[in-house]
Amino acid sequence: MWSVVVFWIILLVYIVLVVSTVTVVLLENRQPAKTIAWTIVLVMLPVVGLIIFYFFGQNIRKERYISRRQYNRLTRQMLQRVNALPQDAAPRRYIPLVRLFQTTNGSILTSVRHIDGYTTGADWVQALLREVGRAHKSIHIETYIIEDDPVGRLMRDALIDQARRGIDVRLIYDAVGCWHVHPSFFDPLVAAGAQVQAFLPVHFPSLTHKVNYRNHRKVCIIDDRVGFIGGMNLALRYVSRRQQKWRDMHLRIEGDAVADLQRLFLVDWTFVTGTPIPADDLPAGAPMPAAMPAGSPVPDCLLQIVSSNPVSRYPEIMYGLVWVIQHARRYLYIQTPYFMPTEPVLQALQTAAMSGVDVRLMVPEKPDSILLRRINECYFSQVLQAGIRVFRYKDGFLHSKCVVADDDWCTVGSTNMDFRSFENNFEANAFIYGSAAACPVREGFIADMAHCDEVTLPEWRQRPYRHRVVEAYTRIFAPLL
Repeated sequence: MWSVVVFWIILLVYIVLVVSTVTVVLLENRQPAKTIAWTIVLVMLPVVGLIIFYFFGQNIRKERYISRRQYNRLTRQMLQRVNALPQDAAPRRYIPLVRLFQTTNGSILTSVRHIDGYTTGADWVQALLREVGRAHKSIHIETYIIEDDPVGRLMRDALIDQARRGIDVRLIYDAVGCWHVHPSFFDPLVAAGAQVQAFLPVHFPSLTHKVNYRNHRKVCIIDDRVGFIGGMNLALRYVSRRQQKWRDMHLRIEGDAVADLQRLFLVDWTFVTGTPIPADDLPAGAPMPAAMPAGSPVPDCLLQIVSSNPVSRYPEIMYGLVWVIQHARRYLYIQTPYFMPTEPVLQALQTAAMSGVDVRLMVPEKPDSILLRRINECYFSQVLQAGIRVFRYKDGFLHSKCVVADDDWCTVGSTNMDFRSFENNFEANAFIYGSAAACPVREGFIADMAHCDEVTLPEWRQRPYRHRVVEAYTRIFAPLL
């Protein structure tokens, strides 16, 4: 008798919890796709659905940990210190995009004196170590992962040497990205005089509210002279993999744009430490002029450092990508390891392809897991039917996150083509205007096509029925991953 009463009481409490949680999801004004996905998870996965939502789905408290007002105030302060170009310095067709980023993100237009691209971890790590060894004043690194492996220890030891020489060394690493790294790994670095800070450290019970908002940025600034931005972390797997190669993209830049990267880092540093930025560390610059002086030469390559974060009013990087997709004239090539686009991005891609733009998508043949492969593939039918060409990269793992259009624009950074990068992560991308950067990215894409199998619509329609079923179910959860 009592067991029956207890059962019904527990069942009633559980139903109330589920209904109240679904109500919270609805009140948070998520995208409809996310709202539907979370509702299905909560209803169809008894108990487990509540646990998953409690750990990974809550948005309602993020303002408690990530202050929009504080973050925006720091950004405005730093923007006064960077040499900026007026909007009309950009190619005429991209002036609205430049204005969009300045309005929504405070991102300014800067010049680039020199830019190099690295597609392998070995080349990038060598270039970074070389610049670290040349440092005279400061080394600032922000990374999602720094592993306790040969590459991570090599970088740590290089930073230790420079810290002992009196160089200002600061490192921000993501607490979840480095979950497997014991805190003692950083002790020698701190003992040498470097400053090390974890981004939103995760400690139970606050784990549930901070695990969902991660710093996915990968930037490095040396002496306000050289900057790095892209998709590579400091780990051995980015340099060498026994089973497959690692194909990625990272940039080394020189010019006024480096000061804007420094601005981004120092805003994050102040945010995670709560301490004011030392005056000596602020980039020296001048206010943004209203217009280009008559007769001024236009730089060959212009750049905006565009960042996004979960408390921003708008998903800036996603908005920028949608604008570019909608305004591409001849071609648009995309490389991404994870293709789980939001509805605005997917619709823009379909519209571009159906209007005659040559849209090509390249994803890895074998992502990190079979689940991610099926989620990537669950969008293939829609993009193929719209005329988008799809390529699966088979010469290793494609981790590159870049887009190029019309030989005069490209973007490289940490942002994946998925919901998490657009809405939950702290991300950073370089939006670059000019053929000097766009053409090499296009040529790299074309070269990579030789290592791909193209997926055609007739072939795709012949795939096994079991794959279709898996794709149908995984599509439901794509907005949550």
